[in-house]
Amino acid sequence: MENTERPTHGYTPMKDSHLKRLRRIEGQIRGLQRMVEEDKYCIDILTQVSASTKALQSFSLELLEEHLEHCVVDAARKGGPEAQDKVREASDAIARLVRS
Repeated sequence: MENTERPTHGYTPMKDSHLKRLRRIEGQIRGLQRMVEEDKYCIDILTQVSASTKALQSFSLELLEEHLEHCVVDAARKGGPEAQDKVREASDAIARLVRS
């Protein structure tokens, strides 16, 4: 019998909330496009870029926290190479966030 269940990730319980946030960020990006099309003042555009960047950073940190609490903790409980892989993935993700 084939398992047709979708995987559960750390963010799954918050999926609707996350999608709402991402749609809001998408709206901010569309607003930036409009500002450029309308030749708005560059400092005003940069202010909105900063707000959009902060919103994405906040989202990514929340997603990372959920990953650590769910995926990494679950793998650590099971032990073995999967636990090491999940910790390495999380470390790599943190490094990417710090560089951005």
